[in-house]
Amino acid sequence: MEVGFLGLGIMGKAMAANLLRHGFRVTVWNRTIAKCQELVALGATVGDTPASVVSKCRYTIAMLSDPSAALSVVFDKDGVLEQIESGKGYVDMSTVDATTSAKISEAVKQKGGAFLEAPVSGSKKPAEDGQLVILAAGDKALYDGMVPAFDVLGKKSFFLGEIGNGAKMKLVVNMIMGSMMNSLSEGLCLADKSGLSPQTLLDVLDLGAIANPMFKMKGPTMLKGTYNPAFPLKHQQKDMRLALGLGDENAVSMPVSAAANEAFKKARSLGLGDLDFSAVYEVVKGAGGSASGQA
Repeated sequence: MEVGFLGLGIMGKAMAANLLRHGFRVTVWNRTIAKCQELVALGATVGDTPASVVSKCRYTIAMLSDPSAALSVVFDKDGVLEQIESGKGYVDMSTVDATTSAKISEAVKQKGGAFLEAPVSGSKKPAEDGQLVILAAGDKALYDGMVPAFDVLGKKSFFLGEIGNGAKMKLVVNMIMGSMMNSLSEGLCLADKSGLSPQTLLDVLDLGAIANPMFKMKGPTMLKGTYNPAFPLKHQQKDMRLALGLGDENAVSMPVSAAANEAFKKARSLGLGDLDFSAVYEVVKGAGGSASGQA
């Protein structure tokens, strides 16, 4: 099976590499061409533009940073729309809002192509291990055709129906994740200021009803003040913003998520946006400039 892959950031590179390791023929493109070289070493070919990748491949996947990037790759010169046509499918796995997804879907369908939104739940390690959760919506025939690739990229894929449902589900998931990270940060800080061991708090949490992989993975690195980016804080804040917008559209009061978003915004203002989203802990501690993680 041959697929195109647009966008080789933290997630995209890991996902494309997984496809290559499982025998897929992959043509890649990235704005910064140098990022393609590691995948060339694994057997990928490089497309000069998004249009050239779509021209070559029946199926093309995109994994981009935000709605602006997702729209640019489709609508700009040498973009997806220049070569998408009947018999070709475009799968956007970026985290965007439902409006962006609908705009891309309509444009692709007008050209005769098929469109599927398929954002993922999971960050760098699940992407590397093929353990993502894929939240797809849109063209069911395209979904069925992509199942072999989804089976490599993720541990489970869901088909959620009409365009927009995948985007909405991903925003709800990331909204909860961001709120949980803020709550964990406050708990660690409160334990420390109360004369308790934050590490012991993590041990207690791991044995109780609210034990979860995120606390287990992120807690120890937070206590060390290291924030190597599995999921950059700037992207978590973007997702909180989009989720709050979804709340506005549906008249859902979300005070907890709104407060969490403010903490992520504060972290960005302190220069922590390229660190892991768990660096919001530095804001809670009131020590924003002291983070030692690497962007």
